[in-house]
Amino acid sequence: MPERNQIYTDGACSGNPGPGGWAWITTTGYFASGFAEQTTNQRMEITAAMAAVKDNTGPLEILSDSTYVVHCFRDEWWKGWLKRNWKNSQRKPVANRDLWEPFIEEVLDRDITFTWVKAHAGDYWNEMADQLAVEAGYLQSARSGDQIPKDIASP
Repeated sequence: MPERNQIYTDGACSGNPGPGGWAWITTTGYFASGFAEQTTNQRMEITAAMAAVKDNTGPLEILSDSTYVVHCFRDEWWKGWLKRNWKNSQRKPVANRDLWEPFIEEVLDRDITFTWVKAHAGDYWNEMADQLAVEAGYLQSARSGDQIPKDIASP
């Protein structure tokens, strides 16, 4: 069985809604980040995880401090949404459906697990993802690379 690539993801938003950023980073230092001018924290969390899945191959473990993202897949919320025609358990329209639909399609036939990590609890890789997401939102710029940027290398 191939080793699972661990990828930490995070989203950030100033104002909620407001300018936001997202990022993912692997435990080997590969990373990517991006931004949106007017968004919410939840949308940035989803975007970060979706970008990580799209940009990486093989078995993946997505580690996120977003219970929203993790529960969608680990607890299979998405199955209920589909069964109820994109309504949540309170029979209201699922928020962020425009992001969830393509994300769910991307995940369906892949070997991917989702794990929750506590935010701001000293997890090095979660802190790196957070710093990259905050930076992307603040600067409204994206970047990617194969090693942790030196300007954020220590949380």
